[in-house]
Amino acid sequence: MPREGATPRSKRSSLTSEQDDPARTCAVMSTQKRIKNSQTSRTSQHNNSYQTNLLAWKLNEDLSNPKSISKHGQNSPVEDSEQGDEQAEDALQIAVRYFEKGPFKTSRSKDNTLEKHLKTVESMAWKNGLAPEEIDILLNVALSGKFGSAVNSRILRCMIPATLISEDSVVKAVSWLCVGKCCGSTKVLFYRWLVAMFDFIDHKEKINLLYGFFFASLQDDTLCPYVCHFLYLLTKKENVKPFRVRKLLDLQAKMGRQPYLHALLSLYKFFVPTLISVSLPMKKIYFKNPENLWKTALVAVRQRNQEPSPEPLKLILGAATVRPSKRKWDSHSLIPVLHSNIQSKEYGKKGMSLSDYLSRNRAFSAEQLKSFPQLLQNIHCLELPSQMGAVLNNSLLLHYINCIRDESLLLRLYHWLSQTLQEECIWYKVNNYECEKEFTNFLDTIIKAECFLQEGFYSCEAFLYKSLPLWDGFCCRSQFLQLVSWFPFSSFSEVKPFIFDRLAQLFFTSTIYFKCSVLENLKELLQNWLLWLSMDIHMKTVTDSSLETTFSGSMQSVSELINYVGWLSINGLRLESNSTFLLHFVLDFYEKVCDIYMNYNLPLVVLFPPGIFYIALLSLDSSILNQLCYIMHRYRNNLTAAKKNELILKKKSEFIFSSKTCQEYNRYLTAMVGCLWTSKPFQKGSYFDPEVFKVIGIAKYKTSLNLVHHPALLSYAISFLLKEYPEERRVNVSSIRGKKWNEYLDYLFSEGLQGLKLFIRSSIRHSSVP
Repeated sequence: MPREGATPRSKRSSLTSEQDDPARTCAVMSTQKRIKNSQTSRTSQHNNSYQTNLLAWKLNEDLSNPKSISKHGQNSPVEDSEQGDEQAEDALQIAVRYFEKGPFKTSRSKDNTLEKHLKTVESMAWKNGLAPEEIDILLNVALSGKFGSAVNSRILRCMIPATLISEDSVVKAVSWLCVGKCCGSTKVLFYRWLVAMFDFIDHKEKINLLYGFFFASLQDDTLCPYVCHFLYLLTKKENVKPFRVRKLLDLQAKMGRQPYLHALLSLYKFFVPTLISVSLPMKKIYFKNPENLWKTALVAVRQRNQEPSPEPLKLILGAATVRPSKRKWDSHSLIPVLHSNIQSKEYGKKGMSLSDYLSRNRAFSAEQLKSFPQLLQNIHCLELPSQMGAVLNNSLLLHYINCIRDESLLLRLYHWLSQTLQEECIWYKVNNYECEKEFTNFLDTIIKAECFLQEGFYSCEAFLYKSLPLWDGFCCRSQFLQLVSWFPFSSFSEVKPFIFDRLAQLFFTSTIYFKCSVLENLKELLQNWLLWLSMDIHMKTVTDSSLETTFSGSMQSVSELINYVGWLSINGLRLESNSTFLLHFVLDFYEKVCDIYMNYNLPLVVLFPPGIFYIALLSLDSSILNQLCYIMHRYRNNLTAAKKNELILKKKSEFIFSSKTCQEYNRYLTAMVGCLWTSKPFQKGSYFDPEVFKVIGIAKYKTSLNLVHHPALLSYAISFLLKEYPEERRVNVSSIRGKKWNEYLDYLFSEGLQGLKLFIRSSIRHSSVP
């Protein structure tokens, strides 16, 4: 326990940070002061006049006192900044009162006072944000038509909240749309503002009651795209009605296949699939990002205020609101904080009884979710956050999405991801790297969520389509390649021109480290595709795929991906002079390929190309040779198992397996046995011409390659002789025959060459010891 009068460490550090940054401290204090004042009732005019007279008297007294003047002249920078902020706050209050009681239909160009107050509101809003009461007043001013459309537009553009926006303020603003006082451009801007600020509105219940009014506004061709976007965020299952579906279909017939109508129809279909029979794509980006006008200000206000993002109002009765914990990354400006739509009225307010409170709060808010048992107890009544992006940082909500498998939830998440990725991608902004760290952290959060759910997001697929042609191969390299590894399963031939051809260009023109990174992530991509397909092997068609390909077609896509990586590997090895480092990554990929049949129960066997096999077989690195032996051992096991079950597999699906595969494997096997055991490498039918060995000075190539003379194992042979036969004065590796051969084998196995051990025991008869 700290002693009395002592300052806790957290408070001391907080005070120190505030003293270090007076401007930030004053900005925060002034914003909090306005918010606090907006939550209290206004004082009377009499009190205002009394306070003004008292201030004037105090000022005169100070001016008449030289000490007071000296004291004022020695104010600290913090005090001067506070006085400046207080003056700005007073100016803002005067400006807000001016607009609230101002003249009607005043021309901005002819009224300097109007321009002065308008600039005051704009500067304060973009600097610190506006308090809820100020937004309430200015919204009514903008939509009531008191001033011209130009003034109304400028007011709406500076409607930037410091913390929250009251639901009642939005309802009152919507009521002005019914009066018809504002022009069409003002209505469009208002709906754009609603969409951009949707997550800052404290509750949505009253707004949802106006769903019919918003839906009726779809008749306006100008408003239709923006109203669809707002309804997309506002819609709940109970809002989906047959007459609304018919109306949307009529609008689609009238206006054509507009993406915003598709979006709302897709949402309706996921809520009530029986109402809509037409097929609707779900991978398209339906809306333009509405935050462009306010994005910079929102990010600045969130970072400046103590609260990083809006929080729901606190309840007097029930569980306390849980303040979001500090994230691992500072990405609060991109990912919203948990904020459910549950109506939270304080118990006892306006005569609200306990039974009324309990009956109105049956849903369980996401903010109150703290543990997995709590999730299981409330999974039937859990209220998800108003903006689905908030689930990315919450493992419990990701558990919920994974268990419920409600497509509407994923659709909302895909929509938010599409908009944010499109807006935040730094290479869309002509390589503006100022926000690289923030965007990198955002991508890390997305990848973390994909790993948790074990599936890729379709919005990330659309992002890859658009951004890969602009990517330089350097910025956010690790994150971008990981997104490629979670690319949803698709027809390889269709996505190759957009994804893999561009990736190949970067692969061939980049460093060896980039090549290794690409191969590693392509291995992860193959694994994800195999896991996804292995769950659907019992089905004749892949029903979850948007392409609705047959299972044999899916196997063909996997085979094409493997062949593509083989092509990349061969050319990459040529460019890097058969680098052992790169060859390790190539063989790591084929370790995954060789076990497809047995590990994933998929009817597919694809061998590596000769250009990879022979480079690995003749490598000077023993670990490469050992890895090759292990891969050949696993290929043998998979081919043997496939041959035994070939008749059964033919009944289930078309097995991608032919006699050519067996013939190719037998050629590889013959070459390996000849190089490692019989000293008869590259016999008839091999890919090497004996003349090549004569040119490089190996005339007796037929006896120059075996477990003793192989360049990757020669050092082991010498070490074996020195260790086991130290009495011999001269080391002669050719003496390793007969009994020594068996001892040499045991020595190799003891040195950790387990792949070589498995290959020899499974593919070579020990009766043929040299």
